[in-house]
Amino acid sequence: MSTAIRTAEVLVSSPGRNFVTLRVVTEDGVVGLGDATLNGRELSVASYLTDHVVPLLIGRDAHRIEDTWQFLYRSAYWRRGPVTMAAIAAVDMALWDIKARIAGMPLYQLLGGASRSGLMAYGHASGRDVPELFDSIRRHLDEGFRSIRVQTSVPGITAVYGVAAQPSTSGRYDYEPAQRAPLPAEEDWDTRAYMRHLPGVFEAVRGEFGPDLPLLHDGHHRMTPIQAARLGKDLEPYDLFWLEDCTPAENQEALRLVRQHTVTPLAIGEIFNTVWDYQTIIREQLIDYVRSSVTHAGGITSLRRIVDFAAQYQIKSGFHGPTDISPVGMAAALHLGLAIHNFGIQEYMQHSATTHEVFRTSFTFTDGYLHPGDEPGLGVVHDDDAAARFPYETAYLPFNRLKDGTVHDW
Repeated sequence: MSTAIRTAEVLVSSPGRNFVTLRVVTEDGVVGLGDATLNGRELSVASYLTDHVVPLLIGRDAHRIEDTWQFLYRSAYWRRGPVTMAAIAAVDMALWDIKARIAGMPLYQLLGGASRSGLMAYGHASGRDVPELFDSIRRHLDEGFRSIRVQTSVPGITAVYGVAAQPSTSGRYDYEPAQRAPLPAEEDWDTRAYMRHLPGVFEAVRGEFGPDLPLLHDGHHRMTPIQAARLGKDLEPYDLFWLEDCTPAENQEALRLVRQHTVTPLAIGEIFNTVWDYQTIIREQLIDYVRSSVTHAGGITSLRRIVDFAAQYQIKSGFHGPTDISPVGMAAALHLGLAIHNFGIQEYMQHSATTHEVFRTSFTFTDGYLHPGDEPGLGVVHDDDAAARFPYETAYLPFNRLKDGTVHDW
């Protein structure tokens, strides 16, 4: 059998939202898929792959995954960054998909086999007020979720990240906040109003749903370290599973201040791309959950290194998994999560029906748990005919301004 790469093709489509997919085919016709989607900057990765990576893959042995990863990372000289690492991730996923298909096994078997029977997943509940939030939580519980992320509107702020029932040109705002428009939408923000409002929301949720339901919240990088520390402390009575992205973590040392003031568990890393982004915060145990995605952190090979490093410090995984990760990237996360020992929880937002017309998947969600399925490889098939009906559309994520007009973190 020849495992030399015959073709590599970049596929861009927009079934509900924009996705970038890499399809690698060996000389013997074995197909592997990889996700390279970078929300709001998709074409930059498509170009990086088409113009700079695909020509390097032709003729390479698809089985040499580690060697290919190191080649793509080191030979570019300009390392790291979201565009480079998403491109490498797509290649890495596709090669693991090929290797597992040739072996006739689901990918998790090649990663060491299952460490658990399923992956606990959390859903995304939100509301413009407390009654609407309660309804959203109940809907998610009825759908089978047993862990819930809670996001809420804030009085005086027009649009808040993660709240479904807000104006949007792209359907549900939490499903796709990127607006299909030539320019990004401007939103408003007030951190003090948010911090005053949020503890009362969690008090109400705990009062209605009791102490046992795992609750999560995403601060979306909007607080300073001392503000994050205060919010973490204010939320302690409500026993959060985690507080996510409480402050921009590019400054890893900022988490020291937060950690000094609160025991609320912290999750960080969905915008991180390599193990170097985590070096300080893992070694000093400043977080509790690694939030990177397979798609944005250099693939299965790279993310496995990060979580193995985290395991030395009893830090667990909480892989990024909203719908800006394609079903290919989601499948990769599930295979990796099933195999590693220090799995924590998996973010899960169901893709739209149109997305599933293009990406046919084998993973399942039952009684609050995900499983990647037992089809060979990643278990995802790309339907070219369906994708052709959904061409790429320009879309940008929103941005924030404070009341005085200052651009703020979105």
